[in-house]
Amino acid sequence: MRGFLASSIGVTCAAALALPLAPPAAGTTARPVPTAEAPATPTGAGRSSYVPGGTQSLPLEPLPRDRASGAAEQGLPRRDVRHFSLVGVVWDEPGTELHGRVQVRTRAVGTGTWSAWQELETHHADHGADPGTAERGSGRVRGATAPLWVGESDGVEVRVRAEHTRGTGSGTRAAGAPAAGGLPSGLRLELVDPGRDAAVPPPDGTPDDAADTPGSGAHGAPGAQSAESVTASAVNADLAPLGAIEIPELSRAQTESELLALGAGVLTGQQQKVKPYVGPRPRIVTRRGWGADEKLREKKFAYTKKVKAAFVHHTASGNNYHCSQAPSVIRSIYRYHVRSMGWRDIGYNFLVDKCGKIYEGRAGGVAKPVLGAHTLGFNSNSMGIAVLGTYNSTKPSSSAVKAIARLAAWKLGLYGMNPRGKTYLKSAGGNLYRKGKNVRLNVISGHRDGFVTDCPGRKLYGKLGTARSAAARYQGR
Repeated sequence: MRGFLASSIGVTCAAALALPLAPPAAGTTARPVPTAEAPATPTGAGRSSYVPGGTQSLPLEPLPRDRASGAAEQGLPRRDVRHFSLVGVVWDEPGTELHGRVQVRTRAVGTGTWSAWQELETHHADHGADPGTAERGSGRVRGATAPLWVGESDGVEVRVRAEHTRGTGSGTRAAGAPAAGGLPSGLRLELVDPGRDAAVPPPDGTPDDAADTPGSGAHGAPGAQSAESVTASAVNADLAPLGAIEIPELSRAQTESELLALGAGVLTGQQQKVKPYVGPRPRIVTRRGWGADEKLREKKFAYTKKVKAAFVHHTASGNNYHCSQAPSVIRSIYRYHVRSMGWRDIGYNFLVDKCGKIYEGRAGGVAKPVLGAHTLGFNSNSMGIAVLGTYNSTKPSSSAVKAIARLAAWKLGLYGMNPRGKTYLKSAGGNLYRKGKNVRLNVISGHRDGFVTDCPGRKLYGKLGTARSAAARYQGR
């Protein structure tokens, strides 16, 4: 009975709680990434009247080559720039890898002190939209390093040095790949200003994306709503009322009661008598709460069918932030993903700071199966949870691990998934599994389980067993 209910609740309540909206059109109009973007200013009352920040995009220049090594090198000498807090390097072709080192040093606002040289993670191609999707084929996507949070700065110096790579022996190389010892074309330095934190204005009464309502497109006739889609609307209103900056937490009993009450119209009497395996809903800071500028992202939403697995990531953006700065860090990553890398929205479905606070990521509804761009090849039927920071040699906080467990217990529980279990996902292609292969994975997996990568860092990856066990306990298993 409990196994049957887990399946029934996972399907039926998932339909009631997270009914996908009509997916966006396959084609998307390309728009160029600006070479420089002045920091924006408030534009009147309404949802986007906070300061959304801006991006400076500076082309790199050839630097004197060390003849002994023969390696190509590009960069920029020390220079004054407008204020920024996050830095990254992008290049033209998203499929091209940067084999080399990227180092930056920055000057802090206020003290005028220059930092030591800091490394940017160059192997960032493992994050992104799956091959063959509209997001991947938009014509705007670029290759990029991981972003690095440096705090408020007004000066920068950068150097990018190629490393020699061995040929394949076939005399050919991948399309868009640089010659051995070379660097990708179109290298640019991206300096992101997240904008100032500001009080969120009152709602203007007009929901974002009002046209994207349940019951339209492939899941219902235009203008008509099924009982399930009406329930979905009610749940969304309960989860994130218009203008809410946080979705409140519930106890496990309250979460179960809400699920069963909302599913009363579609569950049988026998199903309603058995408790579902679902964790207590955690408190979640909404996009409005961290100050997302909704004009940046694509207007429509994209959905997958269900959520069968959670992939855990680290943002590789460094640990030099205070938890009070987390909204600024997220706004910066959001702007970097969209403006600099050409994605439709921030790639992760959720983010967690080192104090354990949970934030809504990609737009579309926290209870819904929103299609992310977090685990190349395995974005379908999964969600991405990213912990702010770098955890190769730094241990994640117990608060962050607990937040992963609580979030996974709730969201996976909506779809009847056991956090300690296994599931199958079909690969869309990557460097570890060929396209079309059904891969058996942990329901809570690390990014490296689906792609050859260091993400989520050795120290965080080592805590996933703890997260699985805790999430199962939260579900009452």
